[in-house]
Amino acid sequence: MVIEKTFSSKAFDVLLVVFLGGTALLCLLPLWYTLAVSLSDNAAASAGRVGLWPVGFNIGAYQEIMSDGKFFNSFWISIQRVALGASLNFVVILLLGYPLSKNARALPFRNVLMWVLVFTMLFNGGLIPWYQTMKALGLINSIWALVLGQSVPVFSVILVMNYFRNLPKELEEAALVDGAGPWVMLIRIFTPVAVPVLATVTLFSIVYHWNEFFNGLVLMSDAAKYPLQTYIQQLVVIIDAQTMTAEQIQKMSELSNQTLNAAKIFIAMIPVLIIYPFLQRFFISGITLGSVKE
Repeated sequence: MVIEKTFSSKAFDVLLVVFLGGTALLCLLPLWYTLAVSLSDNAAASAGRVGLWPVGFNIGAYQEIMSDGKFFNSFWISIQRVALGASLNFVVILLLGYPLSKNARALPFRNVLMWVLVFTMLFNGGLIPWYQTMKALGLINSIWALVLGQSVPVFSVILVMNYFRNLPKELEEAALVDGAGPWVMLIRIFTPVAVPVLATVTLFSIVYHWNEFFNGLVLMSDAAKYPLQTYIQQLVVIIDAQTMTAEQIQKMSELSNQTLNAAKIFIAMIPVLIIYPFLQRFFISGITLGSVKE
């Protein structure tokens, strides 16, 4: 009986490894295919002959993107946006989530504030009033327009609030007995305990600020101040025989929209792919504990 159970357990482990390995390969396949297309010849990409390996190896798409100094300028702007935006989001989420985790007796008008936040998550004032507000504040063509406009991610606030509400009440009671005030409890007790959910919402902020392109398109009238995603979205291969030399026309003709777009997508994915492995171990616990309300 023991031998049968051991065999069944090993067989299940093997099947589980095979299943998870296959799932991982399915997740990696689109990334690998995108890379293969970006490195392929334009004729092969247009004809749909590219599979798991590049056909007619060609790095022209990457050369076209990298040769322009504006690309690196946009890359630097996106790095600044992610650093400033994620940091501001972290502070705002923490300072909103902790007090909202208290009941209405401890925080007067707590329910009113909560309804205001939920309302803003469901409805907005529209594109034109939002733009006029940014313009009135003098934020047009400023990095702060990309940061301050999304400084209160309500969904992340709710996750952190619920996470704090599910923590044992004895933590706060013990801190109060020791004479700790609200700031001490938040910084020295609750924040270290809430690392999983804080890492999760930080990942949300990083991914949002890195991938979002529309705000840059609307709020930046100067193309030199575009973040990376806006810059890539605006990259269109246009052959103009009147303004381009014969060498430039030949270089453009070696590229297809498919290979260039694949190169754009792959470059845009690299930073998130680098950051995600360091935060993914907190992802499941942060989402699970932060989404359940007592």
